[in-house]
Amino acid sequence: MYINGKWISQADKTFAVYNPATGQKIGEAVDGGSEEAAEAIQAAHTAFLSWSKATAYQRSRYLYDAYRIMVEEKEHLARVMTEEQGKPLKAARNEVQYGADFLLWFAEEAKRVYGETIPAPRPDQRFMVLHQPVGVVGAVTPWNYPISMITRKVAPALAAGCTIVLKPAEATPLCAMAVFKILEKAEIPAGVANLVTALDPAPVGQEFLSNPLVRKLTFTGSTGVGKLLAKGAAEQMKRISLELGGHAPFIVFDDANPVYAAKGAMLVKFLNTGQACISPNRIFVHKSGIDAFLTEARKRVAAMQAGNGLDEGVRIGPLVGPEAIEKVERQVQDALDKGAELVIGGKRLTENGLDKGYFYAPTILNKVTPDMLIYREETFGPVAPMIAFESEEEVIEMANDTVYGLASYVYTRDISRAMRMFEALRFGIVGINDINPTAAAAPFGGMKASGLGREGGREGIAEYLETKLGGFSI
Repeated sequence: MYINGKWISQADKTFAVYNPATGQKIGEAVDGGSEEAAEAIQAAHTAFLSWSKATAYQRSRYLYDAYRIMVEEKEHLARVMTEEQGKPLKAARNEVQYGADFLLWFAEEAKRVYGETIPAPRPDQRFMVLHQPVGVVGAVTPWNYPISMITRKVAPALAAGCTIVLKPAEATPLCAMAVFKILEKAEIPAGVANLVTALDPAPVGQEFLSNPLVRKLTFTGSTGVGKLLAKGAAEQMKRISLELGGHAPFIVFDDANPVYAAKGAMLVKFLNTGQACISPNRIFVHKSGIDAFLTEARKRVAAMQAGNGLDEGVRIGPLVGPEAIEKVERQVQDALDKGAELVIGGKRLTENGLDKGYFYAPTILNKVTPDMLIYREETFGPVAPMIAFESEEEVIEMANDTVYGLASYVYTRDISRAMRMFEALRFGIVGINDINPTAAAAPFGGMKASGLGREGGREGIAEYLETKLGGFSI
């Protein structure tokens, strides 16, 4: 763990970290708890007194340095990620760059936290607005994007003048340690950024909720846990931002090229083996183009090689663990039992040593219906469910028929239809002929059960700022 500028090790209190592709132990992390979290929170509180008074230019320079170091160490970080999380090395490199982009973006946004003056109704009165850091931040990050989700929280918090205590996912502490070594090399002052690793997240999360020194929580993970954190944060009126589950629709209209659309759909569906909150979970294709779409989709899926992400040509890595495999198997079997058509895949992969990891074949299901689990539940795995539709009105209703509201995708060449869909879909992100509608410069977040607040963009730093009004009588 990294607390108050020092690395803390406890030989008698560790947990093992395994490669999900091979089942081999690749390292250990300290098993922290509420005591260590409290120590880190106190360090962050003490550091806040000076860090919050640093100029925007000073905070910016630290983040620029961290960006430079992360880019220099991209290959090392990518290999750590592939071994610990499982994603193919090319995808890991892309994620490291994406993570570095947040450091760069918020190094610049640190200098753009503007106040304002407001015309007052009285001639002897003046109004002035300041934006000031909220205080100590408790952050919890997921395993599926174990580096970029850290910088997406740490960078804006530090840019705003907050200090932070981060608890990474128990499956990927080595990635978090590697990121904090970069922050250390950037000479970010002691106590400003702290890391508490833990096998059981509950005690650390409870400390974040109960400790009055923590003034904001930021969490990326499941909707169920997010709701519990939101409820707990309300007890002390803590600020909270939540990036939760998704159930993204991918809509292909009859005027779109079905082959081109299938290429895009399969790229984003099987990104990170389907373990992405913006992954399409329901693929709606107009009935006139579904045969061509399925032919191209099947061809592309058949060419996807599963295996260890360090091996050349691998596109499909392992799922995170046995529970993930069981969930995918349950959803696929339920769909088949209720009449879905298996186009390709549909089984766990065990050949050529894959039985040592958690591999599931990339799968396409056709003729999926609303009574199937996969139509309602987030899959977080390599399964593409297909649904044919006839009209724009019908597909809008089906796409919005979910408690989630994170990402959505539309393929059409009709600009009027594109604008109607952009406005009608109840999702925080809408990609129009675009399977990657995200960047450090753009706000990321969802509606409904997909969360609260935004990360990235100018909105991202606002989540860590309080607005203060000064009324002056002259």
